[in-house]
Amino acid sequence: MKSTTLKIIFVYIMLCLIWGSTWMGIRASLESLTPFISSGIRFIIASAGIYVVMKFKGMKLQRDRLSITLYLIMGVFSFIVAYGLVYWAEQFVPSGLAAVLFAVYPFFVAIFSYFFIPGERIGIYKAIGMILSFLGIVVIFSDSFNGELNLNLAGMIAVVLSGVIQAAIAVLMKRKGGKLNSFTMNFIPMLIAGIGLTLIGLILEDLTKLKFDTKAILSVSYLAVFGSIITFTSFYWLMKKLNIIILSLTSFITPVVALFVGWLFYQEQLTRENIMGAVMVLIGLIIANFQSSYRAKKLA
Repeated sequence: MKSTTLKIIFVYIMLCLIWGSTWMGIRASLESLTPFISSGIRFIIASAGIYVVMKFKGMKLQRDRLSITLYLIMGVFSFIVAYGLVYWAEQFVPSGLAAVLFAVYPFFVAIFSYFFIPGERIGIYKAIGMILSFLGIVVIFSDSFNGELNLNLAGMIAVVLSGVIQAAIAVLMKRKGGKLNSFTMNFIPMLIAGIGLTLIGLILEDLTKLKFDTKAILSVSYLAVFGSIITFTSFYWLMKKLNIIILSLTSFITPVVALFVGWLFYQEQLTRENIMGAVMVLIGLIIANFQSSYRAKKLA
């Protein structure tokens, strides 16, 4: 039991650290590639990597009607639509503000869970923790709101809509996808997304803007291997171990990680608001997890 708990904590932290860096990775890839081509190549590489792992481990693809239905729903809505919206939006919305806007995700996970997953309760601690963490995110980026709120409104709406869609898919997979292996449940959806997004890019985007330089190769490779294969297989593994609302709180941590990544690697300044907001996020997460931790101790 203890080793499993430590593994869950390690994977949760790893997930937050990697996803916190992907917002900057997407922005870096868009300096060389167009949105749909960039995201399409990312998921083609990711699906190929998952296929290799499946072959190595001798995993069989689940082909029953429910599994195929979930593959199609994930491929179209979780990857093509939701990620297409994020990649398109980051042409106009700074990655920091995009991370803040995407923080609607846990709130909609809580709402959808309440209505569609029996036994999933929001509870007073989760509600207070979620609100405090969201306010912390707002405080972190409060200095940049004055100028950034005049950016392309469509881009901001796209990020919020992506968060809502991802929340709905997460709740659906929590309810219906319990028997799916965390690798097989990502292979087909990512393959669908990779092919679909690339075709959209070839048809709709200006291909003369493509530059397959070192930045493009490194950023897309990082997003494919770490930001897709490792994170999504870890996410759906954790989904079977944790309350879906607690798991969704990773989207509150990722903007904080992104902030410190910028400070470490790009010499971006850390302000008093940044530090205060980060503390609020961490306190909110502790409060949100308090009830679950207390129950676990009582059961131990």
